[in-house]
Amino acid sequence: MPIIPADVAHSLGVRPEVHAAAEAALNRWLTEPAFADYRPLVQALVAAEKWNLLIDSFWQVMPFGTGGRRGTVGVGPNRFNPWSLAASVQGHVMFLRKRLGDRPLHVVIAYDVRCFRDAGGVFPAGLKNPLYGLSSRDFAEIAAGVYAANGVATILLPPGSTTFISTPELSFAIRHLGADAGLNVSASHNPPDDNGGKFYNALGGQEVPPDDELMATEVDRVVDINRTSFADARAQGWVTDYADSVHDAYVALNLRTSLTASRSARIVFTALHGTGDTSALAVLRSAGFDAELEPTQASHDGAFPEVPFRTPNPEVPQSMDRAVALARAHGADLVMACDPDADRIGLVAREADGSWRFFTGNEIAALVTEHRLVNGKFARPIVMKTEVTSELVSRVAKRHGAQVVGELMVGFKYIGDGLKQLESNGTFAGAVGTPDDFVIGVEESHGVLVTPHLRDKDAAGAALALAEMASIEKDHGRTLGDALRGLWAREGYVVNRLVSTVMRGATGKAKIERIQAALRADPPSEIAGFAVTNFADRQDPAGPLGPIRSGTDSASRDVLVFRCGEGNRVLLRPSGTEPKNKVYVEVIGAPGEAPASVDARAERLALGFAAQMLARAGIALPEWALRVSDLVAIEQKQEFAERILPEVRSRLAAGTSARDPELRTWLDTALKPFGKDPRGLVAPAIRAWAAGGAADAASVTEVFFQG
Repeated sequence: MPIIPADVAHSLGVRPEVHAAAEAALNRWLTEPAFADYRPLVQALVAAEKWNLLIDSFWQVMPFGTGGRRGTVGVGPNRFNPWSLAASVQGHVMFLRKRLGDRPLHVVIAYDVRCFRDAGGVFPAGLKNPLYGLSSRDFAEIAAGVYAANGVATILLPPGSTTFISTPELSFAIRHLGADAGLNVSASHNPPDDNGGKFYNALGGQEVPPDDELMATEVDRVVDINRTSFADARAQGWVTDYADSVHDAYVALNLRTSLTASRSARIVFTALHGTGDTSALAVLRSAGFDAELEPTQASHDGAFPEVPFRTPNPEVPQSMDRAVALARAHGADLVMACDPDADRIGLVAREADGSWRFFTGNEIAALVTEHRLVNGKFARPIVMKTEVTSELVSRVAKRHGAQVVGELMVGFKYIGDGLKQLESNGTFAGAVGTPDDFVIGVEESHGVLVTPHLRDKDAAGAALALAEMASIEKDHGRTLGDALRGLWAREGYVVNRLVSTVMRGATGKAKIERIQAALRADPPSEIAGFAVTNFADRQDPAGPLGPIRSGTDSASRDVLVFRCGEGNRVLLRPSGTEPKNKVYVEVIGAPGEAPASVDARAERLALGFAAQMLARAGIALPEWALRVSDLVAIEQKQEFAERILPEVRSRLAAGTSARDPELRTWLDTALKPFGKDPRGLVAPAIRAWAAGGAADAASVTEVFFQG
């Protein structure tokens, strides 16, 4: 008898082969000794008929992406757990041995602040749960045990350490220590229940195609995992403590990227409960800046309790609200933030009128590029950016005579590979020079690298550059906002919009694939009334990226580019780390065009394309519903538009008061699965819906926004 009834799987729209794969994996986890500790959890989920969860947890082995595995902690092969990490490490050892032979190997292990507390309430309360309380440090020790059992030495912080190694510091440490590889146990800015393992090579970067596929293939071949306990590995000398001197050298490297002496800008910094105090804050203070740490988000806490929506991502403006309030009270000039592994930088700056302006990743990239080209000395300056990053960066770079590598795929590993090519060949993607000519590498998701001695993005170097630039502006009675407006005046007013559509589970993955296939085969001739004048498929072997080199190369090049006349472009790609499609819209204004007109065109293109894209998967949403936060899954946006809002309106029409406590309780319960602060997540959609002029708009708005 099947564990998941066939009729149930059919009713959920699950393909027979997916159902069969889930059944086979469930049986293994319920019968094999290696999974005995998890058996009560699996049995409890079956008894509770959590069919969607079970299918998604067991239908496949969590894919080993271009650099590792990342996802929700849980039971099953499609969840992150001690088994999935240990299998990844075993495969990594096999990959290293094939490449490097039997010589002694050393791997540096870093880890972040995460600790699994089942914030989503997936597992029954009161049931013994071997996953509960597993921290990133615990996973790091599991990895060290697997490496040791395979004869590979590791370097990590000593037991009981109260500090952490950020992602960029790991990249530095691998190179500084002459290690053969690295592992970072982290889920970056993902929700609290997630974790992951990301692998680095001896250059401090991640493997690029086709080598990343060779590593993934070794991981996929893993059947047996060699293990020993962390205590035994340490006792046998396989584990060495990470020295404070390495951290000091990392800080010193960033200090050497300083280009100016001014230190007038005052800063409030928030680590968003992560490792940024050890990197960006340490560098700012060591450089002589007055940098105050926001106290409520300073604890190393992977639950991210004091961050709105529990989303510790500097791409989200609300994440820095507390730091802005502190900066306003203390008369500071800048607010900076890092995500928990401290590779992304966030920025809010005070304007001359006392207001505060949030800067997007694209704007940060353009500003730091300008700063380094104006104040640095480079013989043959080279600027690198991913294709989805703003063309404003290219315009700034070219005005200063820099060479631009601007069509890189998403992922800082491609910038790292560019540095490798410059080092070994003296050329990369048409640019000629050496790593000493490297000015900057940037990506729109708040990633900046200002030194060739790291091979991953680093918030610390970006923070120092921004602080110096702000100081120069302040010394001349200006702000960073003035600096950005100066760039627009010279290069053209630029607007970038990002729309993400989260589609979870096996069915969500199928929808994402269906959308890409449909748009690739039959691209639209117009988007929101704008004619598509050029379409490019980056998987096209006749295109600028050439033939496909591997399956991982094909996946990273799953990017579709639509141009709608001069200055308007839309790019679509599935995320490589999260279950969602990402729509990037850029509009560059014509000379003299009013910014409001450019803003409106970008919004029209973004929402119009999102609607067209979803329609290819049979998903219809009113435009206002697309304004529900992109942190919310598309299925929940549908539920909000089709059930929750209509139910509120129905109850009001039947005579229920907008302030009725029972209605408020019902609404809070209905919105609870959306995440922390759910009313804030749906607020933009309600405002957009109300602007449509419905007769009951005022009373509906009162329901959602009452105190």
